[in-house]
Amino acid sequence: MHVTRALLSDFRNYERAEVALSAGLTVVHGSVGAGKTSLLEAIYFGCVGRSCRTSNERELVRFGCPFARVCLTGTNGAGEHELEVLLEPGRPKRFKFDGVAQERISERPLVCVFLPDRLDLVKGPASTRRAHLDSLLAALWPARHETRAAYGRALVQRNALLARARYGSPPALAGWDRELARHGVALTADRARAIDAVGATFGDKAQALGLTAPIALRYEPGSLAGSAEELARELEAALRRDLDRGHTTVGPHRDEIVIEAGGRELRRFGSQGQQRLALLALLLAERDALASTTGRSPILLLDDVLSELDPERRELLLAIVRGGGQALITTADPELAAGSGGELLRVEAGRAGA
Repeated sequence: MHVTRALLSDFRNYERAEVALSAGLTVVHGSVGAGKTSLLEAIYFGCVGRSCRTSNERELVRFGCPFARVCLTGTNGAGEHELEVLLEPGRPKRFKFDGVAQERISERPLVCVFLPDRLDLVKGPASTRRAHLDSLLAALWPARHETRAAYGRALVQRNALLARARYGSPPALAGWDRELARHGVALTADRARAIDAVGATFGDKAQALGLTAPIALRYEPGSLAGSAEELARELEAALRRDLDRGHTTVGPHRDEIVIEAGGRELRRFGSQGQQRLALLALLLAERDALASTTGRSPILLLDDVLSELDPERRELLLAIVRGGGQALITTADPELAAGSGGELLRVEAGRAGA
């Protein structure tokens, strides 16, 4: 599914804007602060139901307004559909699909997004990479989303018992160990499968973008257990350490996803330019994995990426983007995308138009 039209009402600096989008590349250009990034955020918000920039969703509502609304029209080849998200601070978000109110919309367009501050995926803490991997996993195999939630619930309960043991309450952990182990082994297998799906093209994408050193994506699980029984035994063996620290020290909540170039971790040893190219390669590889697994090509949203690339790598990126599905790229200088073949969309002071 690709988005053919986006309607924004009181979203960020947009009072009202309606834009038509092509099925290929759209270059969104305008001055600094005009609302280019906010337009991409609105499309992401309409597709996913949350912001890609902030956890404080009050920031999405235009100053002085009671609510914000994003309405997307999309087509999947079989017909058009309309998705609407209404955000009113202090109340649950309201969703509509083809005009009918729903608690959750399953037929959402898939989307991959690059923002400058998403470099944390490469150089930030492991928790950021785990959360991103779990979001990808849910998009690849929606039925597996509950595994992560079930593991999280069991982990909270076990940690609560460990914390109480510090005050003299004997922990009854056997039941929670079994529950944690059952979901933990399943989550580890799911994450490894997702890494394999992305890793299939990650190196090729990085090379195509001009990263010369061999690059790889490596999964380091927080447990070496191959079965629920083995993980339960690991938890039992770590009990004394867990009691001393007051939390669980073994399991997939300790997983790490390592991005390497030339055998060295980019998180620690990579330059800013290498980290940026690796992140782009990762998102492009994820787009390929999603298209291959689901049969749907995700929308690619790239914010302020061209200005940080030299001319050769800009051309390489634009060539890759042109080759697959719908994409939007923001830039303050449309000349950076000259020759891309993309349609130009100008944004200025919360208004959008050709």
